[in-house]
Amino acid sequence: MRLLHVVPTYLPAWRHGGPIRAVHGLARSLVARGHQVEVFTTNLHGSGRLDVPLATPVDLDGVSVRYFPFRSLARLAYAPTMRAALADISRFDAVHLHSVFLWPTLAAARAAERAGKPWLVAPRGMLVPELIAARGRLRKTLWLRMFERRTIERAAGFHATTDLEARDAERLGLHLPPVFVVPNGVAAEPWSGELAALAPAVSGLIAGSEPFILALGRVSWKKGLDRLIEALAAVHGAHLAIAGNDEERLTPRLERLAAEMGVAERVYVLGPVEGKEKAALLARCALLAMPSTSENFGNSLLEAMAAGRPVLATPGVGLAPLIAEVGCGRVSEGNPESLAAALRKMLADPRALDEMGRRGQIAAEERYGWAGIAARMEAVYEEIVDSRTAR
Repeated sequence: MRLLHVVPTYLPAWRHGGPIRAVHGLARSLVARGHQVEVFTTNLHGSGRLDVPLATPVDLDGVSVRYFPFRSLARLAYAPTMRAALADISRFDAVHLHSVFLWPTLAAARAAERAGKPWLVAPRGMLVPELIAARGRLRKTLWLRMFERRTIERAAGFHATTDLEARDAERLGLHLPPVFVVPNGVAAEPWSGELAALAPAVSGLIAGSEPFILALGRVSWKKGLDRLIEALAAVHGAHLAIAGNDEERLTPRLERLAAEMGVAERVYVLGPVEGKEKAALLARCALLAMPSTSENFGNSLLEAMAAGRPVLATPGVGLAPLIAEVGCGRVSEGNPESLAAALRKMLADPRALDEMGRRGQIAAEERYGWAGIAARMEAVYEEIVDSRTAR
């Protein structure tokens, strides 16, 4: 099949979080299965722009990627030159849209509708009533009413990475098309064990004798990092490593909170990490914690599981049911007291931590390998193409 993925940001714009990694993992795995995959995206990169060729195809692991310049309204990823490329959308068998509330999704959905091509909408955690109410409520409510409802309800399918993500969308009163729950995949990143090759901040943390808790991913208000810092005050001897880009500029506030709680010397804000630094942190952490108020999936949890480390999550994280089912960590309420109690219990038994990690690693390999995920998504594309042809 010829498949088009439309996503507002793409690698190497890692600072935009897990969806970029998930979309590329899917795209390159589909290529490995013999499909022709193209990606339309923008050169948006935080508050700046990617230094990439514009409008001409760039080959990334066999995926043909075209970056279009955003001109204004960065919040909407408005890239008007993408419109001309979308006029040729009829050459694709199916279109996969990865986002909502952004211009590329709207433009691609309308182009697919005009061409009579089926499209699949993946909201990537953006259709959560509580998050909409907390940030940009008026703007998102109007956008949903004026544009996004049509994009979603006329789609050939709704791609959710967990059952939780589908339920969240339904709570917005949307009449969803057929729902396909296909999770993100994971590819383990092994670490050589060599400390000398690591950045000093990472090697110093890893070489220390005290166990450290890892919080990996964007530094965002919804990640619950403030609650984790407050919990750390009641977990003696443990350190906390926060690794991720901070587009919301929350680091000063978190550092002040750590000082107020008397744990500043035990909190390390490392900034964004990739490659060997990321692999080393995942391999050597005591556990990975994700105390988010809302998380449609939880890519970092899956990465920790693949690395053989246990995890701690809150009920608002999409992978929480898996953690409880597999026994690869704990699910805790998000208040600092509950988090602290869970952390103390986990850290008190290193052998149990290793056993949790082993169970998580097996589950990651058996259920979330990219080859299997791509096969499941291939079946979804075939179904939506067949359903559109049968009309």
